[in-house]
Amino acid sequence: MSIRDWPAAERPREKLLAWGAASLSDAELLAIFLRTGVAGRSAVDLARHLLAQFGGLRPLLEASQALFNQQLGLGPAKFAQLQAVLEMSRRHMAEQLRNESALESPEVVRGYLKALLRHEPHEIFGCLFLDSKHRVLGFEALSEGTIDAAVVYPRQVVKRALAYNAAALILCHNHPSGSVEPSAADRKLTKVLQKALEMVDVRVLDHIIVGDGDPLSMAEYGWM
Repeated sequence: MSIRDWPAAERPREKLLAWGAASLSDAELLAIFLRTGVAGRSAVDLARHLLAQFGGLRPLLEASQALFNQQLGLGPAKFAQLQAVLEMSRRHMAEQLRNESALESPEVVRGYLKALLRHEPHEIFGCLFLDSKHRVLGFEALSEGTIDAAVVYPRQVVKRALAYNAAALILCHNHPSGSVEPSAADRKLTKVLQKALEMVDVRVLDHIIVGDGDPLSMAEYGWM
């Protein structure tokens, strides 16, 4: 049965308009994105099939184009559309951070950094540069390494902080392994960068580690 033949209260689009996007399941949200199904499957049926194939919404959203396009009903146009939606989401979070204190919006900060780094196959180290009111001036990836390490030079971090005229910053890097537990090297690097940046009056507010699940805040664990 086509979705248009369903009762209005059960159609994903009508449910969203009536009750908000949060009231929909992953399959219903994906069905709205897909718009149409394929022969023998409604958009919701296709969405459920795709979620099962990928193992959930996150793996689907992070899939490469090659893997994405292997699936029934997902071609280059849909991949481009999805990337546009994801980029708009990242830019929305970045705009929020430019207008609000990063300390007052920790969940937005973590969500933004996760959106930037989680899908990277190699370890990336970066900085979120902040002004005196802790509003975001910009983000830069300063080092890209192997699957389990990235070389970071304190002089480079200091140089970029001064270029932004930053008053503070948040360090961040990803663990492609998925674990967010900081290594001994992560903790040592944090201390080294704190000392280097203190010399130019730039505060290190946190070091966020991105992996599977929620990003980890080293400041919240007292590791700063």
